[in-house]
Amino acid sequence: MKQENIRNVAIIAHVDHGKTTLVDRLLWASHVFRENQQVEERVLDSNDQERERGITILSKNISITYKDVKINVIDTPGHADFGGEVERVLNMADGALLIVDAYEGPKPQTRFVLSHALERGLRIVVVVNKIDRPNADPEGAVDKVFDLMVELGASDEQLDFPVVYASAVNGYARFAPEDDNMDMVPLLDTIISEVPAPEVDPDGPLAMQICTVDHSSYEGRIGVGRLHSGMIHEKEQVLVVKPDGESRMAQIRKVYTFENLSKAEVADAVAGDIVAVIGIEDADIGDIITSPENPVEMEPIAVEEPTMAVVFEASTSPLVGREGEIVGGRQLKERLLREKESNISMRINELEDKSGIEVAGRGVLHLSVLMETMRREGFEFQVGRPRVVYKTGEDGTKLEPIEEATVDVPNDYAGKAIEVMGTAGGIMGEMVQDENMTHLTFTIPSRGTMGLKTRILNATHGEAVLFHHFKEYGPYTGEMAGRKNGGMIAMSTGKAVAYALDTLQERGRLFVGPGDECYEGMIVGESAKEGDMVVNVEKTKNLGNQRSSSADKAIQLTPPVTFTLEEALEYIEDDELVEVTPQSIRLRKRLLSATDRKKANKS
Repeated sequence: MKQENIRNVAIIAHVDHGKTTLVDRLLWASHVFRENQQVEERVLDSNDQERERGITILSKNISITYKDVKINVIDTPGHADFGGEVERVLNMADGALLIVDAYEGPKPQTRFVLSHALERGLRIVVVVNKIDRPNADPEGAVDKVFDLMVELGASDEQLDFPVVYASAVNGYARFAPEDDNMDMVPLLDTIISEVPAPEVDPDGPLAMQICTVDHSSYEGRIGVGRLHSGMIHEKEQVLVVKPDGESRMAQIRKVYTFENLSKAEVADAVAGDIVAVIGIEDADIGDIITSPENPVEMEPIAVEEPTMAVVFEASTSPLVGREGEIVGGRQLKERLLREKESNISMRINELEDKSGIEVAGRGVLHLSVLMETMRREGFEFQVGRPRVVYKTGEDGTKLEPIEEATVDVPNDYAGKAIEVMGTAGGIMGEMVQDENMTHLTFTIPSRGTMGLKTRILNATHGEAVLFHHFKEYGPYTGEMAGRKNGGMIAMSTGKAVAYALDTLQERGRLFVGPGDECYEGMIVGESAKEGDMVVNVEKTKNLGNQRSSSADKAIQLTPPVTFTLEEALEYIEDDELVEVTPQSIRLRKRLLSATDRKKANKS
C-alpha cells in the first residue's frame, strides 16, 4: 500500500550550487516561518563551521507540509569526506532533488552522490538553479545531466526525469526558464506528483532500520531511520537486531517525527515516515528495530571504512596553557570518547601505550572539522602527520586506499596539472577537452593527495578545480617522496624580531611575523634548500657608536605564510607536529632540542 500523505526526498548538489538556500525557500513557501519572522539565511547550516566553509557537514532532516502532504526533506553533504553520511541517508528516501548550477552544470561531487541514488533506484527530479545568473545556460545544464546519467547507467525510466528551473536566491521556481512565475509552487507540485509515495505495509510487523545516530546529553543515543512497515509506539518492547546477527530486547522510551525544523514527540508513528527513537542504549547504524513475535530481516547497511588516521596528544609545547583553557590529556581523552558516541563515521581508540588517541576518518577535511570544533571549545592539543590506514589482502599483500581524482583545468595549464598529478603517483584514466577546459581523471593513492590541492593550484595559477574521493583498496604503490624543502627551526624561546626576520626572508618563506611568540624547535619558516636549518629569530642589531652604510635602511618584511588546519596537516613530515590552540596553529618538531634531533638522526 502507498502512504499517499508522505514523501521522502533527499537533496543532492555540488558544494555551492544553492542547495541550502533552496531549502530555505521551500520552508518559506510552506509557511513554516511567520511573515515578519527574522530568520538567518541558510537555516539548515546550523553549525558555525558549515556557515564559514559554506559546506554541509552533517546530514539533517526537516519536514514541510504542502497540500496536506508531509514532505520529509533529507539534506545530504556534498563533500566526499562526508560520503559516509550520504550512503546511509539515501536509504530513507524514495526520490531525490538533483540541484545543478545553470552555468556550471553537474560537477564531480554531484556524480558521487548521484551514482549512489541511481543504484538505489530513486526517482530523480532535476532542479536547474541560478537561472538568473549572467551566462546561465539552463538547457545546456539539462543536456549535461542527461549525459552524466547515461554514463552512470541510469534506467530508461530514470532518464525520463522532470526538470524545474529555479532561482533560489530570488525565491522562484518555473517549468520553463522564461515564464513569469515568482514563487516555489512548481517545485512543490513536482515533488508531490513525481516522487513516489512510500510503498509500505501499515498493518505488517514493525520494521525500522537505523540510518543515522544523534546524541543528546539528556536522552543518550537517538536512532533515526525510516519506518518500513507497521507502527511504532512509545513504551513498546522491541527486538533490536545488530548487523552481525546478535539480538536483544529493548524498550522504546520516546518516539519523535520531524516537523518543520525540529522534532515533535508523538505517541506512535506510521509506516513510511522518518522517525527518531530514544531508549536503545547502544543504537548503531544498521541496527534493525523489529517486532519480537514476528521479526523482519533487512539488507545490512555498509558504513565505509575510514582511510586516514591521526594521533591526538596533550600539548607539550613551552607555550601550553597560554591560549587554551583545556590542556590536560585526560580531558582530551574524555572529549574524543564523547565524539565516538555520536560520530559513527570516525573510528576513535586510545593507543596501546596510552600516549595519545588515534582518530581515523575519511580524509583530512573530515579530521580537521573535528579539530576545529575542539579548538573553538577551548582545547589545546598537538597532532602528528595524518597517515593512511593500510589493510592486508587475503594473500598477505599490503593494500592501501586508492582514490579517484578529477581535475578540471583550462587547456593552457593541462600539461602542468598532469605533471603534478604524475609526481603524486596519479595514473591518468581519461582526458576530455572542449574549447576552453580539459577534464582529467586519475587513480591516485590517498597518500598522494596530501598537499595536492595546493600544488595543483600553484601550478595552474589558481585556475584548476580538483576533487577526489575514495574508490577502493589496491596494492601498495611503494615509497613516495616527501616535502623537498627543509624547515627553518627556531633555536631559542622568545619573540621574533623584525631585524632577524629581514635577513631570514632572503633564505626562504617565513611563517611568523615580528612580535610572534616562538620557542626552541618551532618551525618558523621554509628554507629554499633541502635539509633543516636552525635559525635565531631573536637576533637584534649590534649598536655601536659608529655609523654604518645600512644604518637607515628601512626593513621591509613580506607577510608571513599562514596555514589553515588542513594545509598545516598536509605540510608536515613524520618528525613534525601541528600545535592547535584556540588562537594559533603552529608547526613544530616532535623533538624540540637540536641535540635530541641529532641523536635521533644518528640512531
